[in-house]
Formats: sequence, structure tokens, C-alpha cells
Amino acid sequence: MIIEFETVAGLFGVAVVAGAVDAIAGGGGLMTLPALLLAGLDPVSAIATNKLQGSAGSVSATIAFARRGLIRWREAGPVALGAGLASVGGALCVSLLPRSVLDALVPLMLVGIALYFATARRMSNEDAAARITPGLFALTLAPAVGFYDGVFGPGAGSFYMIGFVTLLGLGVVRATAHTKLSNAASNLGSLALFTLQGAVIWPVGLAMAVGAFLGAQAGSALAVRLGARLIRPLLVVIACAMALRLLSNPANPLRQAVAGFFS
Repeated sequence: MIIEFETVAGLFGVAVVAGAVDAIAGGGGLMTLPALLLAGLDPVSAIATNKLQGSAGSVSATIAFARRGLIRWREAGPVALGAGLASVGGALCVSLLPRSVLDALVPLMLVGIALYFATARRMSNEDAAARITPGLFALTLAPAVGFYDGVFGPGAGSFYMIGFVTLLGLGVVRATAHTKLSNAASNLGSLALFTLQGAVIWPVGLAMAVGAFLGAQAGSALAVRLGARLIRPLLVVIACAMALRLLSNPANPLRQAVAGFFS
């Protein structure tokens, strides 16, 4: 398909902003995926191309956090590996899993995450005692979220984040850094499958990837500089925004159930 230069330039700008937001609190896909659909891409191509720019943004953020020494590679490496491998399995199982269940449950989980981050007492940049070992985390929650990211995706960063904070006791900034690494792994895993299927629109995806990479560098710098003061409220806003975005679809079964109850 042919995309006009002005459209590609606009998508590049969207990717810059989305990359910055995503590096801090996740949810950049809320901006980029609708923009790709409005540009005329079919849903499969839009999702695949979005994975390309999302991979660039998460890799960029990972590099930025790693340069600042915020990633413990011994702990984070196995977690990212588990997430990446599981995301490939998730992408392969897209057609086999009941999408309606995800459509109904994910908004509720996102609202729960927003409430947790809004009300939790201990939300600082300092690490705390872990509730489980990194090895157990890499074998349980990480592949579960990675699989979900391959199947569906919205809110995956928030799910990683709450796991790193509540189960591994990481401070907010370090948890964000580890989340970006896991996000990069699960994005790259599903991107590999979409690439093999020939679903990626490369000229658009590469332009957005450059924008996402640049935006993520800026967002990572802000996250490190402001820490929990910025990440905590933005996580709450982004989680709520994702929940509302999913519920805005008239076909969402949770929305239909509520409408049926009050009708």
C-alpha cells in the first residue's frame, strides 16, 4: 500500500510522543495503534506495524535505563527471556483463545492496578524486601504477561510493573527499567512472528520506530530525574485511560453486560 509523506510524518510525530509516555508509564499504544488505523492500515497490519515501533521504543528505553545502571541483568535477563518466549506462544494462539474474556477482564484489572498505585503507602524509589525469588518470578508472572502481550497487549507494561513492585520489591524507577526490558522482549517476540507472516508495513513502521526511539530517550530521562513523583500519577492516569479506551468499544462484553443490567 502507498502512504503519503505527510501521513508518515504525522505518524512519526505521534510515535515520538507515545515513545516518551510509554518509557515512563506504558500505554503508548493507546496513541499509535488508533493513529495507524486512521492512516488506512488494516487491523492486522496496524497491530504488526505497531509492534515494530513499540519494540524500538522499549529497546530505546531499556538502553537509557541500562546506561544509568538501573537494570540488574542477573535478575532481569531470565525474566525478559521468559516473557519473550511466551509472547511468541501467545501470538501463535491468538485465534484459539476467547477474546471476549480478555475484553471483559482486562479493563477491570487495569482499574485495579490504578487503584493500587493511587493508594499504596510504599511508593518510593528505594527497593524493599522481595516476596518471591527472581527465578520464580521468571517462571510464573513474566511468561504469563508475555503470553498475554502476544495475544492481546493493552496494559502489559502495567502488569509487569505491578509484579516488579509488589512481588520483587523493586523501587519505582528500577521497576520501570526492568519493565521496559521485559516489554522489549515480549514486543520483539511477537514482532518476529508478524515479520515471518509478512504483516509489517516497513516504511511506516521504520519511520515510527525512529520517532519512538527518540521519544523513549526523553521519557526515560524524565523518569529517572523525577522518579516516583512522575511515574506514580502517570501510571494511574494511563491505566485508567487504557481501561476507558477498551470499554469505549460498543462490542466490549463488559460494557454490554452493564448496559443490559440497566436497560
